[in-house]
Amino acid sequence: MYALAFLEHGTRRLHIAGVTAHPTRDRTVQQARNLAVDMGICMKALRFLLRDRDGKYGEALDGVFQAEDMEILKSAPRAPRMNPHCERIIGSIRCEVLDHVPIANEAHARKVLAAYERHHNEHRPHQARHQLPPEAHEQPATVHDLDTRKVLRTRILGGLINEY
Repeated sequence: MYALAFLEHGTRRLHIAGVTAHPTRDRTVQQARNLAVDMGICMKALRFLLRDRDGKYGEALDGVFQAEDMEILKSAPRAPRMNPHCERIIGSIRCEVLDHVPIANEAHARKVLAAYERHHNEHRPHQARHQLPPEAHEQPATVHDLDTRKVLRTRILGGLINEY
């Protein structure tokens, strides 16, 4: 199975555009069009598309994003470090989902990846965003206030509890 994923660099928002067993250039272009329609006005805030030189991408795919006034940047051949954020999200999807869930078919893969996309965008903390998920704009309210100065600190030594 192949999944087409887009990652917004600034917000770390993940978009999984499609899943297929037989990726083609036409299918990739259609998934890009669907993404552009789904994102709507949010697409105007994006300035660049960084993609690799895979044969499944081409001038038609570039045209979809150029119509949205985006500049297309192509990574160097065999240089995964040029797009480390996408490489990281691919690794995260494999490690956090695909290593634990056996995928039965395309429909199942779409459902599993859609659930991960929701989790990634709504709940998963991101270090670059000060532990905020992509959909959050501020830290969630604290449930309780822990003042560490008031907490009794204990240490167990040889079966005895010493307070300090």
